[in-house]
Amino acid sequence: MSSPPAAAPRWPLILLRVTATTLALLAVLQAMLAGSFLNGTYDSLKDHEGNAMTMATVVVAQLVAALLVRRPGRGPLWPLWTTALLTVAVIGQIGAGYARAIGVHVTLGVLLVSGILFALVGAWRLPLPAQQARADGGPDGSGRLPRPVGPVEVNR
Repeated sequence: MSSPPAAAPRWPLILLRVTATTLALLAVLQAMLAGSFLNGTYDSLKDHEGNAMTMATVVVAQLVAALLVRRPGRGPLWPLWTTALLTVAVIGQIGAGYARAIGVHVTLGVLLVSGILFALVGAWRLPLPAQQARADGGPDGSGRLPRPVGPVEVNR
C-alpha cells in the first residue's frame, strides 16, 4: 500500500503572488514617474532610474519564486517562462533608457506594464494548495466540518 503524494507547498505560490504584486505596483509608479518627468518635473528622472533598479531586483526575485513554484511546488510552467521574458524585458528597458532610445523605451514600457499585469492576474488565479492537516483539527484532522452525504433536513 502506497501513501498518497504529498501536497505541494503553499509558500512558493504565496511568494510569487507577493513579488508579482510588488512588481505591478512598481510598474504603475514607474509610469507615474515618467509622466511626471514629461510634465516638467525633471527631478523625477532620478526617481525613475532608481525605481527601474528596484524593478530589476524584484523581477529577479519573481524569477526565483516562479522557479520554486515549478520545481518543488510542482506548479505550472507558464509563470517561469513569463517571468523570464519579463526579466529580459526589464533589462532591455533599462538599456534603452540609458541609451536614450525614447521610441523603443516608451513602446517597451507599455508592453512591459501589460505583461506585468498579465503575470499578476495569472499569479492570483493559480489556486493555493490545501494546507496540511493539523493534529488538533476537526474530526478527520483537517480542521474542516464533515460534508453531508445526502439531503440535509432542517427541523423547525
